[in-house]
Amino acid sequence: MKVDLLAITPNAERLIEEAGRTCYLSFDKAGEDTHKRFIRMIIRSGHYSVLEHAYATFRIKGGSRSFTHQLVRHRLCAFSQQSQRYVDESNFSIIMPESIKKNKEAKTLFENFINNAKEVYTRLQSIGIKKEDARFILPNAVESEIVVSANFRELRHIFKERCSKAAQWEIREIALEMLKIMKEHAPTVFEDFEIDPISSSPLY
Repeated sequence: MKVDLLAITPNAERLIEEAGRTCYLSFDKAGEDTHKRFIRMIIRSGHYSVLEHAYATFRIKGGSRSFTHQLVRHRLCAFSQQSQRYVDESNFSIIMPESIKKNKEAKTLFENFINNAKEVYTRLQSIGIKKEDARFILPNAVESEIVVSANFRELRHIFKERCSKAAQWEIREIALEMLKIMKEHAPTVFEDFEIDPISSSPLY
């Protein structure tokens, strides 16, 4: 699994302050580091709409279609995903859950199923079935690539829901990687999302 930041609003935290101060016409109070205090104030007061002025775009590789099915439920994001209609998946890679890897019987069942899916997918194409129809037999375990863009308010929502210990393991791992990146590039906006440096788990 690999998460790369492709783009982010330049001087995002200062832009958030600039936009937010329009509400109060308090531009005279802006200074060198006042954006930090201002952002903390708007988050504390629940004035999250101001965070929507800043965006980030990520490329996520090595996640499964099961993961992307969960991610695209966040409808306020923009998505561009590897197409199974146009991309030949004859040699698709898969994501195997640790619970299956650690269980010998489950691992054998899983691998047999995947190998059968690959064989059927290839045979369907060999008898003239187009990729757009052959893909119907591809499992959720197939690895996929996706680009996602979201404003900072929506990213906070995603991190709250998907970094939680109650979230499914794959989307949780990916969301945590995204959070680490955002804490580096917009530290004040995401400072209340604390991560245990030892376990890489959220502390909220």
